[in-house]
Amino acid sequence: MTLSVTAPSLTASSGATHPMADAWRRQTSLRRFYTVLGVGLLLAAMLASMWFADEANAGHFFDRLPHILDFLSWLVPKDWNDVWRALFDIASPHDTGTQEYNFPLGRIYVWGGFYIPEYFELMITTVNVALVSTFVGFIFAVPFSFIAARNLTPHPALRLVVKRFMELLRAFPEIVIAGLFAAIVSIGPIAAIIAIGLHSIGALGKLFYEINENIDMRAEEGLRAVGANWFERVRFADLPQVLPNFMSYTLLRVEINVRASTIIGAVGGGGIGEELKLSISRGFGAKTLALVLLLFTTIFIIDQFSAWLRRKLVGEQAFMMGA
Repeated sequence: MTLSVTAPSLTASSGATHPMADAWRRQTSLRRFYTVLGVGLLLAAMLASMWFADEANAGHFFDRLPHILDFLSWLVPKDWNDVWRALFDIASPHDTGTQEYNFPLGRIYVWGGFYIPEYFELMITTVNVALVSTFVGFIFAVPFSFIAARNLTPHPALRLVVKRFMELLRAFPEIVIAGLFAAIVSIGPIAAIIAIGLHSIGALGKLFYEINENIDMRAEEGLRAVGANWFERVRFADLPQVLPNFMSYTLLRVEINVRASTIIGAVGGGGIGEELKLSISRGFGAKTLALVLLLFTTIFIIDQFSAWLRRKLVGEQAFMMGA
């Protein structure tokens, strides 16, 4: 009896799945068609714009494309040891009195014969700009993030104002803000610190308030029940939960700000970026390679150290897929 009832039901359900499978195949085929069509139109538009740019450019982009790597030829120094000499301000036997090989002139003497190589001093300036800017961003982003969080804000109108303000700060690239303040406080590290610091407030503030909106509210509700005010709830219930993640994002921001301070330095913000720009524009191969090597090594060390510290703060499981 059981077999006679089950067999027709299986047959009926099997027959009902065929239209569903056919509909799914048609929908998938249609989606693939639209995807291919969209990619094709995008490629056509890109090629048309490149052709127009090539025709409008006196240099003719496509004609000069085979020479795109020609600039690397002057980066090859006559003597590869000049790269290390430039890095540590050691006199070069190839010095002819020009600025290309005047390595010892950049020494920063500290005490007696002890000196700091010029590029190391410039790299320290760049890192200091990044650290101070990140500190400024952290100090302001923390209180702003608690005001901007939907579940913690003291007043909805105040939340709206703070969120719009942080959006405004991160809307403009650091280099634009640096150019504005360079006209006010003159070129140098101060303009770079202000520019990167303001951008860091907006960027960190957004990351922080998104963390705040996902916290466990039980501690907040407990303190509210015993009469704690908003500042006390933030200090004793909310901040301990989010501080490790705050520090993790802040360390990540340090890495970003080191790169940003290098770029701003190329337009008058001081530090290693300015020297790198001058070295490239003048075609000084050994100096350029020394600067690039120092910059790469510094960023690599900062990345590794901050990644290690972030793991200590938020736990190894936060860096594993599926944790």
